[in-house]
Amino acid sequence: MPETPSLTQRPEWQALQRHYAVTGAAHLRDLFAADPSRGERLVVEAEGLYLDYSKHRVTNETIDLLVALADACGLRERIDAMFRGDRINVTENRSVLHVALRAPRSASLVVDGVDVVKEVHEVLDRMGAFSDRVRSGEWVGHTGKRIRNVINIGIGGSDLGPVMAYEALRHYSERDMTFRFVSNVDGTDFAEATRDLEPAETLFIVSSKTFTTLETMTNAHTAREWSLRGLSGDESAVAKHFVAVSTNEQGVREFGIDPVNMFGFWEWVGGRYSMDSAIGLSTMVAIGPDRFGEMLAGFHAIDEHFRTAPFERNLPALMGLLSVWYRDFFGAQTVAVLPYDQYLKRFPAYLQQLTMESNGKHVTLDGARVDYDTGAIYWGEPGTNGQHSFYQLIHQGTVLIPCDFIGFSRTLNPLGDHHDLLTANVFAQCEALAFGKDAAPDQPYRQFDGNRPTTTLLLDLLTPESLGKLVALYEHSVFTQGAIWGIDSFDQWGVELGKVLAKAIIPELQAGAEPALQHDSSTNALIRRYRAGRAPG
Repeated sequence: MPETPSLTQRPEWQALQRHYAVTGAAHLRDLFAADPSRGERLVVEAEGLYLDYSKHRVTNETIDLLVALADACGLRERIDAMFRGDRINVTENRSVLHVALRAPRSASLVVDGVDVVKEVHEVLDRMGAFSDRVRSGEWVGHTGKRIRNVINIGIGGSDLGPVMAYEALRHYSERDMTFRFVSNVDGTDFAEATRDLEPAETLFIVSSKTFTTLETMTNAHTAREWSLRGLSGDESAVAKHFVAVSTNEQGVREFGIDPVNMFGFWEWVGGRYSMDSAIGLSTMVAIGPDRFGEMLAGFHAIDEHFRTAPFERNLPALMGLLSVWYRDFFGAQTVAVLPYDQYLKRFPAYLQQLTMESNGKHVTLDGARVDYDTGAIYWGEPGTNGQHSFYQLIHQGTVLIPCDFIGFSRTLNPLGDHHDLLTANVFAQCEALAFGKDAAPDQPYRQFDGNRPTTTLLLDLLTPESLGKLVALYEHSVFTQGAIWGIDSFDQWGVELGKVLAKAIIPELQAGAEPALQHDSSTNALIRRYRAGRAPG
């Protein structure tokens, strides 16, 4: 890999450092006083998304300098390389083509001699036909009963995306069916998910690319045993109650699943970017193929916007550049994502994997250790719940926490004046965080310093299409940050070591006789303590 200049030595980075030294302490009150129209000007509207970034601690010059840094770091070239199918995941020598998952049927993208868009739509067509059969009642279980319960078994991107999408789009789901999700290897997760269900009416979707993931396959085998106990132990029942999202046909067949009911995806789909691939099969069964197609169209609209719009008017690029501004120049360690829609209650959890698994890296593409911060911590809860929980720290704490507020002009559940009250809180919180309020000298506890930066994202209504746009917005913001930092946003080697060590410890926990332990003294003592605690009597 060619060596790239150190980020902090770039003239554009150093220009931002000088700019921060002059403007970093400026208060939003003063910025609005000097430029009263900034609230109408520092906004971008595209593809049904309205982004207000006027309450950020930036000026026109800040944006110009950030865009200059993006140009110097080759963001445009990185975007083009991704959309071409270049192997930009350098540590795994893979293309990064989640954008192909939502390309229209008329598009074509040839990578290594294969039109990947054609392959994507072949899988989508198979998913659609299967989903229609389950939703209509044509697909029945082993005893002839209709499938009324669908349980997705996966972990990481094979769980977080489907869970988030189901909760977000529950309004559009088939309400006569029950959808649940099992991810944790903790047996409680499976036990609670199946406690009130009938095996004869339950279909499991086992989502594992390799069909070897420890947690997923442990839960899958438990599900298999649970099903067979309720279906007279007939092994042939497995084929009617299990389907697979995988690429391991032999493993799927050995499990008892008919490979006809295996839905594949590709090595160029990263787990945290896979909710719009076959990993989204449970989503498609829940909302139907047409609605799923609307979600894909939303993804694609933002893909095209990101690919073509100039950075100063580019929604994901601006969000990503602002994230770099706060992470590296203000030292902000976290970002709060605060959706004001109860259906988006799992959206912050979904973003945690998307952002932190992507950009939690300490080496650059050419293997050098970074000398700047990467990857902020993302967290959040839906409003207004969070206001009665952690907003205290955001308003009056000693750390700077940039916040993304997500609101909708209309609600799917119009009840009295609920939505007006909800939305009033979006605008009020952003106003309070920006401008604060001075207190009397004898009441310092009532002092609100303000100058806390916020992004306000407004959409019309939470639909499958708008959900796709929101997810793609954050995907490409993450990409932008990674391009600036010069890191590989698409590998995840940091999750490997713990898994390797766990596999070594499992037989030591289960051994009949006292094993010879070779760990550190703490780990050895914990293993012995656990073995003593689980011993009979």
